[in-house]
Amino acid sequence: MKKLVLVGGGGHAKVLAGELMRLGEYGLLGYTALHDAGPLLGLPFLGGDEILAGIIRSHPGCAAALGIGTVNTSEFRKAVFLSLRDQGFEFPAIISPHAVVGEETALGDATVVFAGAVVNPGVRFGRGVIVNTNASVDHDGQIGDFVHIAPGATLSGGVSVGDFSFIGTGASLIQGVRIGSKCLIGAGAVVTKDCLEAGTYVGVPARRKG
Repeated sequence: MKKLVLVGGGGHAKVLAGELMRLGEYGLLGYTALHDAGPLLGLPFLGGDEILAGIIRSHPGCAAALGIGTVNTSEFRKAVFLSLRDQGFEFPAIISPHAVVGEETALGDATVVFAGAVVNPGVRFGRGVIVNTNASVDHDGQIGDFVHIAPGATLSGGVSVGDFSFIGTGASLIQGVRIGSKCLIGAGAVVTKDCLEAGTYVGVPARRKG
């Protein structure tokens, strides 16, 4: 069984740890974080990022999972991903056994689809995407690198989202709209037209702040 280390020790990491345990496809070594938060669903604290080089030497081909998921961490997650990939870690896509992923869907490295999420056929995901609990991505969407689709968000068919964007909890995007890179769509926002300029969009219908 391939070994895997979880990177991060907060709430997002805890949810991801639970999904990995339910999958049962990896031998979980433990988690790394800045501080020891005690056992994470029984997983031991291994240390800070400085111990990762030793882990990959001891376990060549070891997998890693990004357990970093708060708002405005997309570029940091990319930096961690690139650093660990260069050290030799593999980043599998992870699909909860309680998620639905349709046919002809492409999942980039380190992308995670959580429980209750529905991804319909023909969606293309970049690297490091988070499709969080009960989110929905309809057919033929294009989702860029390190996008976070928060719990309960709904993306209708043919929606595109640029790199490093965040789609807030319960937001709704109508069919075919385009979201640019580094956009934050606020919780509960309803997006009825393209939001291409980087920034924060809130309200019904969603408008750019500032």
